[in-house]
Amino acid sequence: MNERSILLVGNFLSRATGTRSVCEELSQRLAANGWETIETSHHVSRIARLIDMLFTILFYSRRYRVAYVEVYSGPAFLWAELTVRLLSILRKPKILVLHGGGLVDFAGKNKLRVAKLLGMGELVATPSLYLRSGLRSFRPDLLYLPNAVDAGNYHFRLRRQPSPILIWLRAFHEIYQPELAVRVLANLIGEFPDATLIMIGPDKKDGSFVNAMNEAKRLGVFSSITVTGPIRKSEVPEWIAKGDIFLNTTRLESFGVGVLEAALTGLPIVSTSVGEIPFLWEHEQTAMLIPDSDDRAMASAVRRILCESELAEKLSLNARQKAESFDWRGILPQWENLFQGLEQA
Repeated sequence: MNERSILLVGNFLSRATGTRSVCEELSQRLAANGWETIETSHHVSRIARLIDMLFTILFYSRRYRVAYVEVYSGPAFLWAELTVRLLSILRKPKILVLHGGGLVDFAGKNKLRVAKLLGMGELVATPSLYLRSGLRSFRPDLLYLPNAVDAGNYHFRLRRQPSPILIWLRAFHEIYQPELAVRVLANLIGEFPDATLIMIGPDKKDGSFVNAMNEAKRLGVFSSITVTGPIRKSEVPEWIAKGDIFLNTTRLESFGVGVLEAALTGLPIVSTSVGEIPFLWEHEQTAMLIPDSDDRAMASAVRRILCESELAEKLSLNARQKAESFDWRGILPQWENLFQGLEQA
């Protein structure tokens, strides 16, 4: 068995969704650094995914020393419970990594389940200060280790006088409120008739895409919207750079990699102030933070960026400097130290 070998239990679905997850990126970087990595699961079907996770844990048990298990709320929490229980039976050291803006509310309604699961991890970590704050009562030693990006892949352009080209980067799902971005555009189009909105991301088939497009037609801005569909991770910097202002309209947020990517590119950020966002970004210093679902306030913030060049420049520069602290060069060694510590425990 390779001394540096690890099983990663999470969502490895980029071949189906076109979007690479955090654990996929981590797995690839660990492999490039000489780790033997075993991944599960690549299956889209929920039942097939769970079966594959349990099978992989058992079948490859002689090939990995430690395990990394992602924990989300909702039905996915059951997968974490079952996989962690099996890993415990096999006496495999494991780190549980908490994700998802809904996990705090889920924990409040399922205290015994959450306490039991988190107690089974030799280590528990999260990339979210929001989650750490909300879940520390279950695990006082909860570690904070943020998500990372490759800052060198993002060309920075300072936005002193931005154009009204808005970028929205998210899956079309009700959690991310794509129709809010459409309404923001509609609020701006009268004053800025050349305003456009580029919407980047896959359709999660919950009706959000159809609702957003219907809203665009109702408000008369359909012709001012470009929808790309899913794109490869490598294409994100190029697409973000096509715009000058970034809209983040989510209702829940446990980190916000897309916001980080926009900051690295130099786009001033206008975001709902939910979940992790106010923990990472400061209003009028690194981003414009807006109450959830308030399209008029969000449009007003965009208007200020378009009309106040000093504000646009400050947001653009400060956000880039903040985002550089999340580069993989600093984050990956921290992960490796945690895994090596687990192996030696």
